[in-house]
Amino acid sequence: MDINNSVALVTGANRGLGRAFAQRLLERGARKVYATARRPETVDLPGVEVLPLDITSATSVRAVAEAAPDVTLLVNNAGIQTGTDLVTGSLEAVRHEVETNVLGHLTMIREFAPALARNGGGAIVNVLSAMSWFGTRGAGAYHLTKAAAWAMTNGVRLELAEQGTLVTAVHLGLADTDMSAGWPVDKIAPSDLADAALDGVEAGAAEVLADQWSRDVKSRLTLKPEEFNAAMDRALAALAA
Repeated sequence: MDINNSVALVTGANRGLGRAFAQRLLERGARKVYATARRPETVDLPGVEVLPLDITSATSVRAVAEAAPDVTLLVNNAGIQTGTDLVTGSLEAVRHEVETNVLGHLTMIREFAPALARNGGGAIVNVLSAMSWFGTRGAGAYHLTKAAAWAMTNGVRLELAEQGTLVTAVHLGLADTDMSAGWPVDKIAPSDLADAALDGVEAGAAEVLADQWSRDVKSRLTLKPEEFNAAMDRALAALAA
C-alpha cells in the first residue's frame, strides 16, 4: 500500500502518537486525513478533517464510519492506561481498559472493514506495545489489554486476508508522550514511531517492532517463564537505575 494519496483515519489524534500519525500522513502525501478525538475541539493540526469519536460507543463508531466511507487506512491509536493491578485494583478500571484498548479497536475494525473492502482492501494499523508480552506491578490491566489486542490483531488479520486488507501490529516500548512523562529514560519520538509504522504498511509488514526495547522483549519469548521474568526484572531495573 502507498501512503501517498491514501485516505486515513486516526483515532486519538488530538495529541501524542495520534497527532504524530496524522501529521506524518499529511507530510507523506495522504489525500485526506480524518483526525478523531472524544473532544474534537482539542485537535489543532491544520489540514485534517476533524470528527468526534468515542471508540467505546458503538453509536459513535458507526457515525464516524458513515461520515468517512472513503477510508483506505485505519490507524487504531486511541488507548488508556489506568495504572490498575488485576487482583487488588478496581475491576471497573480493568473493564474500562478492556472496553477501550481491545473492544474499542475491534469495534472500529468491524465497522470499517466493509469500507476498506469496497476501497480496494487498504490497511489497518493497531498500535500495541511491548507490554503485549510482559506485565509489571501497577500495570496489570494494561498488560492484559495489550496482550488481548495482540491476539485480536492476529485474528482479524486472518479474517480480513480474503478481502485484501493488511493488518499491521505496531509494538513499542516507550514513546515521548504525556503517558510516559514520568519515566526519565530513552523514548522513541512520536514522529519516528509513526514513520516506522507507515514504512511497515508500505512494505506490507504484518508486524513492526519500532524500537530496540520491543525487539529485545520479543526476542525473550522463547525463554521459560521464570527465565523470561528474571530477564525482564533485570531490564526494568536497568531502566530505573
